[in-house]
Amino acid sequence: QTSFYGRFRHFLDIIDPRTLFVTESRLKEAVQLLEDYKHGTLPPGVTNKEVRALKTLKFLLLPSAIIHPDTNETIFMPFRMSGMLCPNNSLGVVGLLLPNQTLASTVFWQWLNQSHNACVNYANRNASKPSPTSKFIQGYLGAVISAVSIAVGLNVLIQRANKFTPATRLLIQRFVPFPAVASANICNVVLMRHTELEEGIDVLDNNGNVVGSSRVAAKHALLETALTRVVLPMPILVLPPIIMSVLEKTSLLRSRPRMILPVQSLVCLAAFGLALPLAISLFPQMSEIETSQLEPEIAMATTSKTVVYNKGL
Repeated sequence: QTSFYGRFRHFLDIIDPRTLFVTESRLKEAVQLLEDYKHGTLPPGVTNKEVRALKTLKFLLLPSAIIHPDTNETIFMPFRMSGMLCPNNSLGVVGLLLPNQTLASTVFWQWLNQSHNACVNYANRNASKPSPTSKFIQGYLGAVISAVSIAVGLNVLIQRANKFTPATRLLIQRFVPFPAVASANICNVVLMRHTELEEGIDVLDNNGNVVGSSRVAAKHALLETALTRVVLPMPILVLPPIIMSVLEKTSLLRSRPRMILPVQSLVCLAAFGLALPLAISLFPQMSEIETSQLEPEIAMATTSKTVVYNKGL
C-alpha cells in the first residue's frame, strides 16, 4: 500500500463487482478463515495450501471491500466502491454525456449523479465519530444544488455565445459535465463530511491504539478525498466525448444511429472501470502523517513519530 502500483492492484480487487453478491454467511466464514490463518489456528482438515487456493477467489477474502474499517458494519451494497460501476451510476454518467441536453434533463442527470455520489461519500467516510442524519441531508442538498447550478449556468453561457457554430457549441456542451461534476464532487465531499473538520478524526499509533482526535488529520483526509473526486471524472467525462465524436463519423454509426447510445454506454463503462481504481489509488486509505504536524496535545500523547488515520474512500 506504500506504492501507487500496490494500491492500484488492491483497489482493482476492492471494486470487483463480484463482492456485491457475497452473502453475509459466506463473508463471515471468509473473515474467520483469514483470522485463523493469521494466528496459525486453522480448523481441522483445512491446509495452508487450501487457504492459498481460496485466495484466488479474492472477492471472498476482501472484507475491506464490504466491511467499513471503522464501524465493522457491512456497507450497503449499491454504495460500496464495487457498486460505483453498477447500473444506476453508469446510467447517470451516460445521461450526463447525452447531446442536446434540455434544462430539465440537465437537472435530472446532475441530481441522479450527485445523489449517488453523496451516498457513496457518506457510506465510505471516516466513521470514527458519529455523524447525525441532519449533516447528511445538509451535505446532500448542498452537493446537488452546486452541481445543478454550475451545469445549468455553463449551458446557458454556451447557448448565449453567438461566436460558436452549432457544431462547435454541441462539442463544447459535451464537456460541460466535467467542470460541473468536478466542482460538485468537491462540495459533495466537504459538505458530507464537514463534521470531521469540526470534531476531528481518530489517529492511531504503530500499535493501533487511538492517540487522539485530530482536526488537522481531518483536513488532510478531506483534501486527499476531494482530489480523488476531481481526478475521477476526468477520464469518464472527457474521454467518451472525444471518442464518440470520432465514432459518430464512422459509416457504421451513421448508417445505424440507434447504436450510438449503446456504444456510448460501453465507452462510458470502460472509462469508468479504468478511472475508478486509478483515482482512489492516488492516496492510501490508511494515510500516515507526522505527529509534529498535529495538535500539540496529540504530539505529546505518543512517542511515535508518525500516526495513521482512515482517509475514507
